[in-house]
Amino acid sequence: MREHINAPAFMPRAKTFDEQEILEKAMSLFWEKGYSATSIQDLVTYLGVNRASLYDTYGGKDALFKKSFELYRRKNIQGMKTFLNEYTDVRTGFHALFDKAIDQSVQDKHRKGCFVVNTTTELIPGDGELLLLLAENKKTIEGIFYDYLKKGETKNQFSADKDLRSIASMLFTLYNGLKVISKVETSKEDMTRTVLIALSLLD
Repeated sequence: MREHINAPAFMPRAKTFDEQEILEKAMSLFWEKGYSATSIQDLVTYLGVNRASLYDTYGGKDALFKKSFELYRRKNIQGMKTFLNEYTDVRTGFHALFDKAIDQSVQDKHRKGCFVVNTTTELIPGDGELLLLLAENKKTIEGIFYDYLKKGETKNQFSADKDLRSIASMLFTLYNGLKVISKVETSKEDMTRTVLIALSLLD
């Protein structure tokens, strides 16, 4: 009697790409082109990953976009906190932060602006999930600015009669506004002058 040989269990094909690296590349593509202008074929071609793997790993274009957006948001928030912590003087720290943002924008040949701002103008209103993420992003960054301002107040770098919550909110609005203006404004001097006027609130 012939022995029954069981067929081997199906083994999924091992991934031949780095998921984090692909996510970083997808973030760059969505940031440059936007959600609507980026097709699945664009992603397949740019990322070098076939369509089946794209859906299997990331869940398709919409899911990949939101994962890319969240990656950008986390990197941006952590980078901002780390950057400001390098400056003990609040005015100097904010001036350096805005100066860096202006330089990055002016030197970017693609004029991408800010991924968060671009997403807000393109997809909001209309996407409730992204709206919650954007609201959380605003709250988080305003909180970072407020905590940093509070440190300056504690160190007597400016008077204690300032409305720090309002100033933090204004700086957040200015930071995002500059990212939009930088798409058409090429004068670093003009944008820097605006920043200095805003920071004069701490005088």
